[in-house]
Amino acid sequence: MARNIGLDVPFPEKECNDINCPFHGSLPVRGQVITGKVVSDRMMDTVVVQRDYLHYVRKYKRYEKRSKKLHAHNPPCLNVKPGDLVSIAECRPLSKTATFVVVEVKGE
Repeated sequence: MARNIGLDVPFPEKECNDINCPFHGSLPVRGQVITGKVVSDRMMDTVVVQRDYLHYVRKYKRYEKRSKKLHAHNPPCLNVKPGDLVSIAECRPLSKTATFVVVEVKGE
């Protein structure tokens, strides 16, 4: 049975026994919720999510495109692949670089 994580996201259909899953394990989520595109899934249980955004440059009164890559834990019940649009939520540090966990798959 999936537990309520406090975010307005649908519960995954599959069940998993991952302790670092916010739905079926004991991982609390807090802080930011970011939407981005999965770029890589070559790490074990981790995906790289790229977030594109616009930054305003006051000197030229224009915007410039910027992007940031974030590492997020990939629970087995969601099992996202490269190219998927996902929502990731902030959590405690799970490894040296991963401080986010995937909570929703929005599509491709």
